[in-house]
Amino acid sequence: MNEQTTTISPFTLHVPDESLTALADRLAQTRWPLEDAGTGWDHGVPVDYAKSLVQYWATEFDWRAQERRINAVPQFTTPIDGHDVHFFHVRSDHGGATPLLLLHGWPGAPTEFLPMIDALVDPASHSGTSEDAFDVVIATIPGFGISGPAVGWNTERAAAAMAALMARLGYERYAVHGYDTGALIGRAMGLIDREHLLGLHLTDVLGGEELTPETADFSDPREARAVERSMRYQYELGGYAMVQATRPQSLGLALTDSPVGLLTWLVERFKDWSAAEDSPEEVFTRDDMLTTVSIYWHFATIWSSMRYYKEGATGWGVEPEKSETPLAIVAMPHDLGSAVPRTVEGANNLVRWEELATGGHFAGWEQPDLMVQDIRAAVQVLNAG
Repeated sequence: MNEQTTTISPFTLHVPDESLTALADRLAQTRWPLEDAGTGWDHGVPVDYAKSLVQYWATEFDWRAQERRINAVPQFTTPIDGHDVHFFHVRSDHGGATPLLLLHGWPGAPTEFLPMIDALVDPASHSGTSEDAFDVVIATIPGFGISGPAVGWNTERAAAAMAALMARLGYERYAVHGYDTGALIGRAMGLIDREHLLGLHLTDVLGGEELTPETADFSDPREARAVERSMRYQYELGGYAMVQATRPQSLGLALTDSPVGLLTWLVERFKDWSAAEDSPEEVFTRDDMLTTVSIYWHFATIWSSMRYYKEGATGWGVEPEKSETPLAIVAMPHDLGSAVPRTVEGANNLVRWEELATGGHFAGWEQPDLMVQDIRAAVQVLNAG
């Protein structure tokens, strides 16, 4: 790769046949642990459910069909800061469309946003008006999925790369939507590229003040719910984060070598963090989940994606730098987030706070139509400001 080039190259997703065959062989040779029929999801992914999903992955899941679906959307790569950044890019036919960068989180993939594209670029055909039109850029975070493995990256470096990408595409003014790692990157972009950023549309602001039972106002339902979420995350769901923030390499070695280990590590997140109650398939199809898992597997990016936790751990609990970039929050009722308006306002220029009726952590993946509607409404507020 020529470090000096700014070339934007068309990209077509194609996993070699050898990689698909090798995966099938590994799945067929899975060594299963002793199954305890009395345990459920509170112990992690149940063995019987894992066996069923692995069987589907090995014998029924059609990766080539998913490739065709993904390749129906224009994709590109361009070298930025030593890494070939992968992204989808679809321009609207409507004049004056707002450029919009969509940023996924961990353990997500940019393919989550594909069902949103048509309504964003052609709102007149999807219950909107031409004023709601967007040029859509969906980037793969360096070190995740199709962008390939990368080391030495953190949210600040990724933010600089995303700002460079939008500049390279010729956008002088743009908005950003993100969740999870994408929200962290988006907020960092607001600090380094304020002059070009119309505003941020995020599902949460991570890393700021945490409410505690001592500081919360329990007469406010939002604050009571935030404390409940925080306690559940701390004592039930947060173990993955401690491992990834302290010893990601050991886990990364295991998950890079074991497709079943990778599958269960990710599917547990899909179930626990979404609006699902008894099974992740209440929210996601098997094909959707396995598409994301397969992207991590075939591009061997689970370890480099988890390193963002290690790289960012030094900032946990540190008061964030004040951001003047206009911020619109869309809070999902089944998300993990514990931020509330008064904890966000101190370090951010909060201009809108909306709470949706349904949906969890993977907002655009779980509720694409609702997310499109909220992005439209939020950008109207950002433009008015």
